[in-house]
Amino acid sequence: MKKLFITFALAMAALPSFAATSMKVTVNGMVCAFCAQGIEKRIAKMGATQAVFVDLKKKTVLIQAKDGQTLDGKAITAEIVDSGYDVVKLENVQQSVAEFKAELKGRK
Repeated sequence: MKKLFITFALAMAALPSFAATSMKVTVNGMVCAFCAQGIEKRIAKMGATQAVFVDLKKKTVLIQAKDGQTLDGKAITAEIVDSGYDVVKLENVQQSVAEFKAELKGRK
């Protein structure tokens, strides 16, 4: 049993560590830069949020958590719905806002 625990602990230590956990939200109803800016401002005010990026073309909002913090999907959904938009999909991703922006820039 002790060997199994040590093996498990070593395997967990070998996993890459990520600086922050992010949440990717697909939103319906965003049609202009004003819409995107409103969502960005509301999400940025939330306590665990380090960075927010809104991709209007893909109708995607990427929210990066502060180090050691966890994002609350229900609270994020409530903020977006309260702003007048529909949340279609909510998923945890291991990608920072900077990485997401770089990926988009590379596709252009």
